[in-house]
Amino acid sequence: MDVLAVMLLAVFSGAYLALAGADIGVGMLLPWLGRDQRERRLVIASFAPFFLGNEVWLVASAGLVAGAFPGLEHELLEELYPLFVVLLIGWVVRDMGLWSRGRVDAVAWRDGCDAAVVAGSWALAVAWGAVLGSLLFGGGLGVGTVVGVPLVVLFVWHGAGFARWRLPVGLAGRAARIPSRYGLSVLVMASLPVVAGAEVSWSRVVAEGAGLTMTAVTTAAVLPLLVASQALVWWTFRGRVESPSYL
Repeated sequence: MDVLAVMLLAVFSGAYLALAGADIGVGMLLPWLGRDQRERRLVIASFAPFFLGNEVWLVASAGLVAGAFPGLEHELLEELYPLFVVLLIGWVVRDMGLWSRGRVDAVAWRDGCDAAVVAGSWALAVAWGAVLGSLLFGGGLGVGTVVGVPLVVLFVWHGAGFARWRLPVGLAGRAARIPSRYGLSVLVMASLPVVAGAEVSWSRVVAEGAGLTMTAVTTAAVLPLLVASQALVWWTFRGRVESPSYL
C-alpha cells in the first residue's frame, strides 16, 4: 500500500506542477506579454478556465502527504517553514488579484490587481523552486534552497510555451521569443517531483495501518474523477483566446 501511496503522490504533485506551473509562469510574464489593460485581460483569460482546477491537485497532494506520509509533512514544515509561508502568501495574493480585478471598473484598481498576480506568481515560483532544491540537494534552508531558486526559470519557460498555444497570434509572438515547447515543458515539470522524491527515504516517513490504507484508497478513487474533469475543461478551452474572460 505504501508503494501505491508514493505513486499517487508522484501523479498528483507532478500534475500540479505540469498544469498549475503553466498559469504561474504566465502570471510571471504578465507585464511583458500584456502591455496594456486589454492585452493583460487576454493574457489572464488564457489560463482563467484552468487555474482553480489546477489548484485542486495541490490540495489533493497536501492531503495525501498529511494522511499517508506524516513524517514527511513534519520534516518539510520543520525545516522549510519559511518557504511554505512565502508559498501560502503568494498563493493568496495571486488568487486575490485574479478574483478582485474585475470587481471595480477602474484602471488603478486593475493595475494593482495585476501587480498582485505578478508578485504572487513570482513568490510561488521562487518558493517551489527552493522547496524542490531542498529535496534534491538537501540542507534544509541552506545550500539546497539557494541552488533550487534558479528553478524559477522553468516556470517562465513553461508559461511561455503555454502562452504560445493559448494567446492570440499577435501576443503569442511575444511568448515565442522565449524558446519553448509546451509538450516538452509539461514533461519536465511533471518529472520534478519524481526526481526530488528519489531522495526521500519513504519507509521512514510513511504512515502505518488503516490510516495509510484509507488515504491511499480514497485518493486512488478520486483520481479518475479529477482526470476526467480536467480533460473535459482542457478539451473545451483548447483553442486560442479570442476575448477577455470573467476575470
